[in-house]
Amino acid sequence: MKNNKVSNIRSVFVALFAALVAVSGFIAIPVGPLGVPIVLQNMMAVLTGALLGGIQGAGALGLFLLAGMLGLPVFSGGRGGIAHLLGPTGGFLTGYFIAALVVGLFIGKPSTEQQPPVFRIIAGCLLGYIVLYIPGILQFMKVTGKPLQIALTACVIPYLPGDAIKLLVTIPLAVTLRPIVARYIFPEEVSLY
Repeated sequence: MKNNKVSNIRSVFVALFAALVAVSGFIAIPVGPLGVPIVLQNMMAVLTGALLGGIQGAGALGLFLLAGMLGLPVFSGGRGGIAHLLGPTGGFLTGYFIAALVVGLFIGKPSTEQQPPVFRIIAGCLLGYIVLYIPGILQFMKVTGKPLQIALTACVIPYLPGDAIKLLVTIPLAVTLRPIVARYIFPEEVSLY
């Protein structure tokens, strides 16, 4: 019975974080002539992996992507549909999934008993921000036919200052919230009652 309750709570957290990633994309600021928007979704993808761990974090981003592919308005600016996922900026959406998985696996699942060293959380979050750019750049180049230099100018350089700020916000949130989230989704050491 306790395992069912834990499983249900994990499912709720996965759905909750999928919704948080979706909501964080409603404020989208297009940048440059190619219109790659500034959103908080990349920050939420990295934070989701850091808080839920690799499997649940990737599950939340997978649910987010599935909702978007089905046409729900969860992508940046309230858009949805598979065409958006296959467009020039769609690789970043795939990158969110990969980033959540990589961050969660690198840092490890959250625990109420033992926290990883802060430098591991910092490195994991930084790795997540780097990893999410790779499929984004590759898909942008493939769809637009632009070379790497233009892809970097359009998809990376304008976003680095904002991502640095997001990283500085992500780290303390991850450090603070991991033990709290662990009480609910990984309660092996803690009673739920």
